Order: sequence, then structure tokens, then C-alpha cells
Amino acid sequence: QVQLVESGGGLVQSGGSRRLSCAASGHTFSSSTMGWFRQAPGKEREFVAAIDYNGITTYYADSVKGRFTISRDNAKNTLFLQMNSLKPEDTAVYYCAAKSGMLVQDHRAYGYWGQGTQVTVSS
Repeated sequence: QVQLVESGGGLVQSGGSRRLSCAASGHTFSSSTMGWFRQAPGKEREFVAAIDYNGITTYYADSVKGRFTISRDNAKNTLFLQMNSLKPEDTAVYYCAAKSGMLVQDHRAYGYWGQGTQVTVSS
């Protein structure tokens, strides 16, 4: 059982940076695969990044590769998404999610979700 709460969203200028956090509770966090997803108005929820239970293996969507970094601090039960070189097309509600087992990018495989945090990138 995992409960997730995102924070850190807001308004940022194009080319700027922002770090999102996801505070997790529950005894399964340290053994869970974690992911970040985003959903823009009128679009389907899309994969952004994921990280395995110990933070060693990561995977990124091509659209954010080289700009975003996912990380976790299991001692603090916290997941992070460092976003650099932000673009207006990054504007979306960002969600953190958790699942057991294999790292995958399909949002349907994730059973636990936060409430989302809005990131707006202006030019």
C-alpha cells in the first residue's frame, strides 16, 4: 500500500528548470518501481520517466531524454523529477506513480497514483 503526494509544480519560463517531488508513504515504497507521467489538456496520459526500486535503472521518454532526471531517496520515501531546459510543450499535470515488479512505461501497469501537480512553461 502506497500513498503519493506530488509537489513542486508551478509556472516557469521556457529554458528554465523545476524540480518535482513525490512524497510517498507505505511500507512498499522502497521495493516499488516509480514513475512520472504527465497529461496535457485534451491528450492521453504519457510516460515521462521511471526508476527501479533501488534507483539504479532509469528509463526516459525520448521527448525528455537529456533534459529530465528521475531519482529517488528511499530513506526519505521521496521521488524526484529534475526538469531542465523546459519547453512550452512540457506543460502538463505531472503525476507520480508506483508499481511492483518490472520497470515499464505503460501507465496502465501502475497501481498507485498521486493527485498530480501542474507545470506550466511559458515562452
